[in-house]
Amino acid sequence: MGIPQKSDITVAEYLELEVKNEVKYEFHDGEIYAMSGGTLNHAIISGNTYSAIKAALKGKGSNCKPFNSDARTFIKILNTYVYPDTSVVCGDIEQSEKGHAICNPILIVEVLSRSTSGYDRGDKFHKYQKIPSLQEYVLIEQENKIVDIYFRQPKSDLWRITRFEGEKTIVRFESIDLDIEMASIYDGVLKE
Repeated sequence: MGIPQKSDITVAEYLELEVKNEVKYEFHDGEIYAMSGGTLNHAIISGNTYSAIKAALKGKGSNCKPFNSDARTFIKILNTYVYPDTSVVCGDIEQSEKGHAICNPILIVEVLSRSTSGYDRGDKFHKYQKIPSLQEYVLIEQENKIVDIYFRQPKSDLWRITRFEGEKTIVRFESIDLDIEMASIYDGVLKE
């Protein structure tokens, strides 16, 4: 995650700073961290995943709504705002104060990069586990066609992990009852 850009600021100051600077920051109970820009492949994979989930949910007439990386998620118990690459809320959308973020995602997706992989698999996942509504946490690798899905076991804090590998694999999102082809997640990824 890096060194905080500022410490001891309020939520109101954080939100105002984002508007003024047009920069995304994570807010962790008084400290803000500037978010680094992603690679082109990160943007492609993130966009593909969001689009595939959105189309599949619409096609089945679901009451679930996907959000792209512009939507903040607020983790109330930690007083933390983060920007997942994709998130999904089913049913009513619970918003933070003044509607700056969603509070009740059922599914969160992060596209991994070399610089964020440890954070996304470690501290960030521990933060996400504090969201009562969260059932599924999805990690997508950029360099390899690998998707790891952590699924919260019903009525517990135990998480089951399933790994999906290979171009011809179907990736299963249990929380929203969807199957998406691995090829559609990685469609158009640039060779490095």
